[in-house]
Parts: sequence; structure tokens; C-alpha cells
Amino acid sequence: MKFFKKILSFVFSRAFLIVLGFILEIILFIAIVNYFSDQFVWVFALHYVLSIITTIFIINKDLLPEYKISWLLPVFFIPVYGCIFFFLFSENRIMRKVRKSMNAVSIRLKESQTSHEEILESLDPSTTAYHQSRYLTEYGHSPIYENSVTTFYPTGEDYFKDLVEELKKAERFIFLEFFIIERGYMWDTILEILRDKVKKGVDVRIIYDDFGCLTKLPRNYEKKLSSYGIKVHVFNPILLFVMPKHNNRDHRKIVVIDGYVGFTGGINLADEYINKVKRFGTWKDSAVRLTGEAVYSLTTMFLSLWSHYEESTEPFESFLPSALSVPVQHQGYVQPFNDSPLDSEAVCETVYLNAINAAKKYVYITTPYLILSRELENALCNVAKAGIDVRIITPHIPDKKIVFMVTRSYYKRLIHAGVQIYEYTPGFIHAKNLVIDDEFAVVGTINMDFRSMYLHFECGVWMYESPAVKDIYDDFINTLEVSRETTKEDIDNIPFFKGMFISVMQLFAPFM
Repeated sequence: MKFFKKILSFVFSRAFLIVLGFILEIILFIAIVNYFSDQFVWVFALHYVLSIITTIFIINKDLLPEYKISWLLPVFFIPVYGCIFFFLFSENRIMRKVRKSMNAVSIRLKESQTSHEEILESLDPSTTAYHQSRYLTEYGHSPIYENSVTTFYPTGEDYFKDLVEELKKAERFIFLEFFIIERGYMWDTILEILRDKVKKGVDVRIIYDDFGCLTKLPRNYEKKLSSYGIKVHVFNPILLFVMPKHNNRDHRKIVVIDGYVGFTGGINLADEYINKVKRFGTWKDSAVRLTGEAVYSLTTMFLSLWSHYEESTEPFESFLPSALSVPVQHQGYVQPFNDSPLDSEAVCETVYLNAINAAKKYVYITTPYLILSRELENALCNVAKAGIDVRIITPHIPDKKIVFMVTRSYYKRLIHAGVQIYEYTPGFIHAKNLVIDDEFAVVGTINMDFRSMYLHFECGVWMYESPAVKDIYDDFINTLEVSRETTKEDIDNIPFFKGMFISVMQLFAPFM
């Protein structure tokens, strides 16, 4: 009986119905094209004309070479279908109304920020720090801050403990923005605090991504949260009809409490992130806490997206802390930044490229996925060839097996160039950290893959001369001790057919 109920529950689940709808749309589309092709010879000939036109268009379009190759294959081998899918999904095509709203969001975010030019000019103009900060100020519209404290969390357990304590202290407002929320110990604990805070008059707002929560939360969960007095919006809802806008997801993880304390990093609100459940061995993740003036950037990131759903004239400045409860002294420089797929500026990738290319001693990276653009791959190879110590830690136990195989397909060129790649043997590493030369670090939501760099809304924190930089370095060294290095022998002894399969999958890496 229980098994039968599970089957019924699965069949009528929203996720199953959406996938079924997608499959039926594809079948209907193929049937229509085939019908007209059989009835009219000119339609059949049109297939090839359309393929030629699309091929010329792709070659001349301003796309990454990897995307061009990935799209040319279906256009060439499955004419018409490949062409139509290209024009539907090759760009961040969203409805005009939504684009207009999101453009207004971007403008409001820019207007809400002060450049802090005096802090920027206090940096030596000949240094990497100055140039990176200048880029983030001018093109990421993200100001640099001095009076802020950064606290690094090397595990989800450490993060969760402090998060709960800070949520309990909230007096004015709590903002939460997450890719994944799943019912369980972690979320239930947080929700209980949020419900209590609402009763005490605290303004509680939540944004969660519909795709990330599709199999995690029940249908219409936002209505349940609203019944508690929590203000909530679901980002980019998944519809039964296939739409290009479904490609763009809100991958950010942001918490803001009273404008004074903020958190971001790789950790979502689900039990595996704090190892309350074991999905892929030990789950290794990380986050950073900001205290002080820099939290305002996280506040404006959240509010600018919130204003996409609710027209409001309330000034962002009204969410500044009334006063810093404890004066924050200078502890290095902090620059929270965000990246949108709706403009032509790949902020996350450029931040990584700037940092890697400027390295003088070492580049240490942790990432759950290693699916690189040629530009990032070249940057890592080139600095390694120049004698820079480049090390990358990826998972040993994957959460997505095909994606993991594609991740491993990038090992060969990197290792032969001198990059050292390690796999975290206790389980799955989801931390997204970059630390360079004991000076710079980035902690955020950014995976080293095409989706994070080009398709998702992301955020991170760039730190310079902050005490947290050493903590991130120490965590990397500690993680190395439980990780196994991948050798040239490992990558040169892959079975032939497995190697062929991986090579084919790598052709479609930009879609993963």
C-alpha cells in the first residue's frame, strides 16, 4: 500500500508533470515537422537551407567557441530541430515584460551603490588589488569597503550554528535568498525562528528558485509560508511549456539580518549541507559572514531582485543599520559582487581570470564542477607553465555522474601543463573558493562551469588583506590532507570506450 501511494505521489508530482509535458511537447513538435516533410518536398529541402543559414549565423555570432561547437553539432546532424532549439535556447531570451523589469532592477542596483572612490584610490594603482577592485566597481557596480569583518566557515555545520544564533538576534528584518530549500532539520529549525520573528514584528522576506526547489518543496509551498506572515517570491517559476527563460536560475545564497550581518557561500538550506543526512559521503562546503558596512551590498542585491516582483518606492538606504552596534575597525578590504546573465558582462569569469593571471606564487581552487571555458583553461595552464603553484580540489564522490565524467575530462590538459588536481576522498566537495598568494580570496556561489559563468545569477565576496584569506588558505591545506592527487598515469590509462564517451560528452559541456 505504501509503495502504491509513493507511485501515485510521484506520478502526480509537479516535477514529473513538467518533465512529461516537456517530452510530449518534443514528440508533438517532431510529429508536426515530420508530417509536413512527408507531405511537401519543398519542406524537406527547406531543412537543409535552414541548416546552412543557421550554421553561417552561428559562425558569425559573438558566442564562445565552445558554445558554437555545441550548437553546430545538432544543427548539422538533426536539421530543423537543432536550428529551432538554437534560436530558442542559445541566448538568454526572456519575455519583453520580464526583461524590462530586470533591466530596471539592474539600474536600481547601480543607483543604490556608492563607488567609495576614496577607498579605491587608497590602493596602490600599480597593484593587482587596485585593478581587480576597479573592475568590480566599474563593471560589477560593486563598491569596495574597509570597515567590515569577514568570518570564513569551512563547513556547513559551523555556518549553521552561527546563522541560527544571528537569526535569533534579528530585530528589524531578515532577508533570505536561496537556490535550494528543502524540508528537514536545517530548514525546520530556521523556519521556526522565522515564524517567531514575524510574530514579533520582524520583516521576513524569502526568495527561492523554483527549479532548485522543484523536487524539494511541495506544490504551492509559498502559500504556506505566506500564511505564517512571511513575504515570499518564487524566482522564475517552471511552467509546463518549454521556455528559454527557464535556463536562467537564481543560484545565489544570501542572508541579511538587520543590515548589519550577512552570509553568502555555497551552502543551501538542506540537511546534506550540514551532514544531517549523507548523500555522497561527507559533504564539504563553505561560506563567509560579513559584519559591518559591506553587508549593504548583499542587502541591495536582495532588494533589487525583490523589486522585480514588487514595485516599491522604499529607498534601499532605509535598510541600512541604524548604527553599527560595535564599531568595526579596518580589517582589510571587502567587495561583495553579483553577476547577472542578462547583460554581456561575465563578471564572475573576469574576476577569476584577473586573479589567476596576476598570481605570483600560488592559485588554490575548490570547486564541485570543473567544466571550463577555453579562456579559463588557458589561464590555469599558462600560469602553471610559468612556475606558479596551481592546485584544484574537486569531489571524489559525485552528485551527477555524467557531469563528473566531463569534469574529469578536463584533467588531462591541465595536469600535463603542471596543474595539480586532487579529489576530496571523504565525499563531495561543494565549496567554491579561490585563494591566491596569501593576499586575495573569493568565496561565493560560483561553480567553475558554464552555467555559473554565463547562465545563472551568482554572487561572491572578493577579499584583500583580510584575516579570512589565511583561514581559506588553511582550510585548503587541511582539505588537501584528505584528498588524493590525480596523476598522469591515472588520466593516461582510461579505457578506450569510456574515453570516447567522455570526449563526446565534452562536446556538450556548455549545456551542463
